[in-house]
Amino acid sequence: MDITIPVLGGLGLFLYGMNLMGMGLQKAAGEKLKRLIEILTNNRLMGVIVGALVTMVIQSSSATTVMVIGFVNAGLMDLSQAVGVIMGANIGTTITAQLIAFDLVGYAPLAVAIGVIIWLMSSRKRHKDTAEILIGFGILFMGMDMMSSGLKPLVGNPTFSNIMISLKDPFLGVLVGMGLTTILQSSSASIGLLQALASQGLISIDIAFPILFGDNIGTTTTALISSVGTNKTAKRAAIIHFLFNLIGTILFMTILRVPIEAIVMKISPNDIQRQIANAHTLFNIVNVLVQLPFAGLLVKAANKLVPGDEGELETGIKYLDPRILETPSIAVGQAKKEVLRMGKLVDDNLLAASKAFKDKNEKLTSEVFTQEKAINRLERDIIQYLVELSNAPLTDEQHIEVNILFNIVNDIERVGDHAENIAELTQVAIEDRLGFSNEAIMEFDNIFDKSHEAFKNALGAFKEENYDLSKEVLKLEEEVNYLEEKYRANHIERLNKFLCQPSAGVVFLDLLSNLERVSDHSSNIALYLID
Repeated sequence: MDITIPVLGGLGLFLYGMNLMGMGLQKAAGEKLKRLIEILTNNRLMGVIVGALVTMVIQSSSATTVMVIGFVNAGLMDLSQAVGVIMGANIGTTITAQLIAFDLVGYAPLAVAIGVIIWLMSSRKRHKDTAEILIGFGILFMGMDMMSSGLKPLVGNPTFSNIMISLKDPFLGVLVGMGLTTILQSSSASIGLLQALASQGLISIDIAFPILFGDNIGTTTTALISSVGTNKTAKRAAIIHFLFNLIGTILFMTILRVPIEAIVMKISPNDIQRQIANAHTLFNIVNVLVQLPFAGLLVKAANKLVPGDEGELETGIKYLDPRILETPSIAVGQAKKEVLRMGKLVDDNLLAASKAFKDKNEKLTSEVFTQEKAINRLERDIIQYLVELSNAPLTDEQHIEVNILFNIVNDIERVGDHAENIAELTQVAIEDRLGFSNEAIMEFDNIFDKSHEAFKNALGAFKEENYDLSKEVLKLEEEVNYLEEKYRANHIERLNKFLCQPSAGVVFLDLLSNLERVSDHSSNIALYLID
């Protein structure tokens, strides 16, 4: 118990501090992190750089890889891009071990104290993000110190010494590293524990090496578990992560172990913590340099291990994946893409409803009803995602953006309802064999064009954050209101002159009302952006 409690407590502080520091860095990066992902191209080297930088920010290669699986599953990234990011993530995760090797334990309480003071004294977002980084940094090192102190009683313990002797078997060492990282779900934490053992003289570099390599394989289990229930391409991304680290471990255990061990001992002959950190860094850098030219073969191997085609895309969400919630700045951007996609589906349905009315096409009305059901399902999925996103650690600006998305989704769905209403009115007109005058058809075309233009412009303004286009929507909404009143009066006049059937008149007036409501919801979308 004298060992277990401080070690577990220290490990808990370490993990919490790393997570807190990662969240602070992520919020401080904000839109910059989002732009890093957006600059991804088929250039794998760029993918490596982006993967390394993102992992340095969020402090977890597992989180980056899980996020990549989410991107692939959402169709945001292909395997060619994913390979580079996964490789880069392995490099980025080495920063934590390097920080630990600096032995900054003495500064940890000061970092926490400064962080708390900044948090309490300042209300500015940027200052609070900085405070989180400092507090997380301090707690991380305090946890590391607690682990190291808790392990002191093991010095000279014969049972522990025998265990360490058994770990001189490289294969067993790799298995221990795999198991430890799988349990902790963090290679940084397992390597931190390894460095804590080394700081007390409880482990030598020749024992640490195989465990270190096993840690890198163990970190892939998170991604493999995360890939369950995803599409085939996302599963292949997880397989690539596993193969990359497995091949690297085999390579280092058979060929590169001796020269790498010699290099790290020469660089830091009397500092085993630094030796472990440098070995971890060199393993991942050299592994990337060796395997990057053969990334295409990794993709082929993954395709062989996970055979088959994706088949047709489902009608549900395309850009959203729960794994992306780990990086809120990117998740917000993906949510916006999905809302715009929903808007496009509604726009298509609105056009289809109009064509169905003018052509008296019953088949087309059925297609509108089918599409509306899919839109409603999509709306529910988006709302659920936005609820989860709103509970993530967002900045004030991101909270505002998520609230706007909630409102816009609702207005887009209501436009979809009006498209369905137009289809239902069309169905009534077809079943009752209702006829409309040429004047009425011309009026319908005119007000529909204005309403549809308002909706398209509203979506465009939302996509581009275009203030001027938002104002155009408001002008169009006023025009539609005027036309609705004018055409309603015209139609009543036609009814009074017996120029059309009363039942047809009711349908026509309902059509006008629905189109006016389309422009109202378009105006709402524009106002969210202006306000």
